Amino acid sequence: MLVGLATLWFLFVSDKSTAGAAEASSASLQEQGDGLMKNVDEMVAHGGMGDAKAIIHHCGEAKRFAETLIRQLSASDPHRTNAMTPLNEVIRQCNRVSDIGIHADPGQLLNPATKARAAAQESMKLLGLTRTNKG
Repeated sequence: MLVGLATLWFLFVSDKSTAGAAEASSASLQEQGDGLMKNVDEMVAHGGMGDAKAIIHHCGEAKRFAETLIRQLSASDPHRTNAMTPLNEVIRQCNRVSDIGIHADPGQLLNPATKARAAAQESMKLLGLTRTNKG
């Protein structure tokens, strides 16, 4: 009887932990998506102010968030295939920003930066993630 209760308890606990893991995964995707959007928005805002160093910094962070999102998307996620294209575009455009470099005219950095932001917005929409304002 004690073994049966222990087995039943184990099954109940293991069901709870897998449900929590699924929720944590969704929360983690949302957190990464928020980080991506925060950085692309700040990147473009700094572009308007002519701050090349900040554009490059925020684009590097946006690239890191996009790479993390790609790694976190499970192969079984129905949105994965569609979201991969814009996430890879974020990475590609941020690589362009980095290649252009800090000594370039900030206006020259703004074109790939705005393309990266548009791709990030598209990926958020395709993943079904909502933008949360954390002030």
